[in-house]
Amino acid sequence: MRPFLAVALGALVIAACVGGPVGNSEVPEPAKPVELSRYLGLWYEFARYENRFERGCEAVTAEYAILPGGGLSVKNTCREGSVRGPIKVSEGKARPAGDDLGAKFKVSFFGPALLTNYWVLDRGDDYEWAIVGEGSGRFLWLLTRNPRPSQAERDALLAQVKALGYDTDMLRYTQHMATP
Repeated sequence: MRPFLAVALGALVIAACVGGPVGNSEVPEPAKPVELSRYLGLWYEFARYENRFERGCEAVTAEYAILPGGGLSVKNTCREGSVRGPIKVSEGKARPAGDDLGAKFKVSFFGPALLTNYWVLDRGDDYEWAIVGEGSGRFLWLLTRNPRPSQAERDALLAQVKALGYDTDMLRYTQHMATP
């Protein structure tokens, strides 16, 4: 009976993570190679498709660093409820998924048994922005190096998201403090 319960619980966890509307039924493959050394560091979430694990989060950041034994550390930080709310931190690990462009990763916040896809679908030439998703079209993140990109930067990023086939009406814009 125990193995059955473990499988059933695992299925429920996976179902909870993949539920939600699809914003792109034909997710594209990543467009550009990702040079890991340039992708590392701090990113600010400009917008996202709402998801269970970030519900109510503002001032969201993601920070990537090389781990001593290989792979990447992933540190996601948010403020619960408002830009001044309590801090919530989730730490995980990522590893390259082996694609030719180096733009696909496997990420886990719950140990190696629950790996999720993380695809850098597109990025700025100077790594000033990144569009991140995965194969189901249910998850999408727009990341920038600046917590408050200019209107021109926001417009260009949204145009690129739309060009990739994503429903921009599903985006939830993340609030950040005037000064991080």
